[in-house]
Amino acid sequence: MTQRNEMELVFDSRSVNEGFARVAVAAFLTQLNPTLEEVSDVKTAVSEAVTNAIIHGYEKEIQKIYIRCRLTEDTLYIEVEDKGKGIEDIPKAMEPLFTTKPELERSGMGFSFMEAFMDEIRVESNPGEGTIVKMQKTIGKGRELWTTQSL
Repeated sequence: MTQRNEMELVFDSRSVNEGFARVAVAAFLTQLNPTLEEVSDVKTAVSEAVTNAIIHGYEKEIQKIYIRCRLTEDTLYIEVEDKGKGIEDIPKAMEPLFTTKPELERSGMGFSFMEAFMDEIRVESNPGEGTIVKMQKTIGKGRELWTTQSL
């Protein structure tokens, strides 16, 4: 029987809610018994996606951010969505060091961090309609190998 569980969060696009979002997703993830490193990876990726929605999607307007999470077997699926301005050129936006907000001292590494810490990331966006960042991570990957080798 396939283990499956889902949750959804909706919150205001205020920077103070970024910490809430990352902790809520991490708490949901704990049912898969992740390592501290796996929890940290997921929290970092969620933080980057939420921060992008706040800074780039809504540009200081207070609107809603939507996070949907699903667990299926040993894989966590996350969607972070905003209904903001959207992304004109997704490949360009995903390039390391690219930022549309250099005056805010943005590093342009948000998508790079998401790609580094998650197994898969996809971005869907339409200008004027918003953006959905879809990420997934399999929990426990390589753990069996580590246990076997350490014996």
